[in-house]
Parts: sequence; C-alpha cells; structure tokens
Amino acid sequence: MSSVLGPMVYGCLYCACSYQKTLSSLNFADSKTLKEEKREELFENLKVDNCIGWEVDVIDPRELSAKMLRKLKVNLNEISHNSAIGLVRRVINMGVLLTEVYVDTVGDAEKYQIKLSEIFPGVKFVVSKKADSLYPVVSGASIVAKVTRDRALRDWVPDETADNMHTNFGSGYPGDPETKAWLEHHKHSLFGFPTLVRFSWGTCTPYFKDSVEVLWEADKEDEEGSRNGNGKRQLKLSNVGFTGYKRKTEDIESSGKGRCKFFQARRLELVSSFL
Repeated sequence: MSSVLGPMVYGCLYCACSYQKTLSSLNFADSKTLKEEKREELFENLKVDNCIGWEVDVIDPRELSAKMLRKLKVNLNEISHNSAIGLVRRVINMGVLLTEVYVDTVGDAEKYQIKLSEIFPGVKFVVSKKADSLYPVVSGASIVAKVTRDRALRDWVPDETADNMHTNFGSGYPGDPETKAWLEHHKHSLFGFPTLVRFSWGTCTPYFKDSVEVLWEADKEDEEGSRNGNGKRQLKLSNVGFTGYKRKTEDIESSGKGRCKFFQARRLELVSSFL
C-alpha cells in the first residue's frame, strides 16, 4: 500500500562485490517488515559505513500528480522506471564501476530487465519481484528510501497558510486513522487538497463525493483535436483533475457557436508568440 501523503522516494545502495557477504550480515530486511526505530538504526549505521554508498530520488507529490493527470499521462510504472534509470546513471557518473544491479520490479520483470540492459549494456541486471526481501543490497536501498520519505513527511512545512491547518499527518498511509482524519479535515470542495497530498491517487476519490463540478470550454488550440460534429468539447474537472476518478473523458456538447461569449465579446485570442 502506497502512502497518500508526501513525496515518493526511490533509493539505491551500492558497494563492492566483495562486500556482499558482509552486507548480508548487517540484518537489512524489507523496510516494510521493520519497525521505525529499527529502520532508523540501520540507516544511521549504513551512513557511517565507508564501504557502502547510497543515493535517493525524491519526487514531490505535486510532480507525481501533474505527471499522472496531464493530457499525455505518465503512469506510475514509467515514473518508477525513470527514477531507477536516473539513479543508476547518477551512480555511474560519480565514477562508480557498476557490474551488477539488483532491482525490485515494477510491472513485467522480464521487459523491465530488457529495458535496463538496453540503456546500460555493460551492466548485468537482475530484476525480480520482492527483490527487497531476497537481496540485502535492495533491502538496504528500501530502508534508505523509507527513512528518507518518513523524515520528509515528519518535517514537512506546508506551502499553505490557512489558520485551520495542522501537521498531525500520521504515517501518511491511507489506512492510518490519523491520516484519514487529516485528509477529511483538509479537503476543500473546490480546491481539493493541500500540496502535500498525492491527489492523483484513487485513495482521494471518496473524500470528494460532494465536490463542486467545474466545466470550462476548450481553447481554440485544443478544439481541432476534440471537435465531434459541429459542437465543442467541454471537460469536467472531476474527470481530469484532483479527484482521482477514472478519467473517461465526457464530451459535453456546448451551443456550437465557437468560443465562449466572454472571449468573443472582448476579441480575446490565444497568443503563442510575442513580437
């Protein structure tokens, strides 16, 4: 189950091949199976171990939602793949000679492995389900990512300044009663959630059953690809916006007289370049 609050964090751990046996004795495990105190202890231990290096990729919740809700959507698998590729590239650019990389799969393991091997032909990739339980180096990476994410949420300073906001987020997971209470308290029928929330997550949907429905007419630039017959397309905010509903775009026919009267009356046009 993914957190609905805070950034998404991907992590990597690297060490010499000769250090792998020692790594397996450090009691790393899948971060989800460890208590917070144990994760923090292991993280502090690996930070002072000169034989181990680590990196993280922290993706802001606003970036996640923007990518998942844009016209040309970027799904979570692609976001995850791009993050892993970026981390491998970052480590290589630091001068580390990578020979083997172990990856916890997202999506089809075989296809993911082929994809990585094509991008980094000199590296042997092992892509596996539950790799964070099977390989100590991946377990360590999961601890790095989880601790970084938990600390980011714990220390989060909201962008919003409303008087009724508070920071009792809980764990950030949708099953946490404290997180549920925070989401319920901070929802807004028109503006959605504060920027801390991954509002593209389906978890947010139930909180907006009574949300305000907003309609707007497409700009001329969008009309060419969205006209059906002589009408013009309008979109519901609930279908493409913050609520996380299944986005089956509804085409609602308007008067068919072209652009909104507001723009017609004022002779306003979309400008794409300035002289």
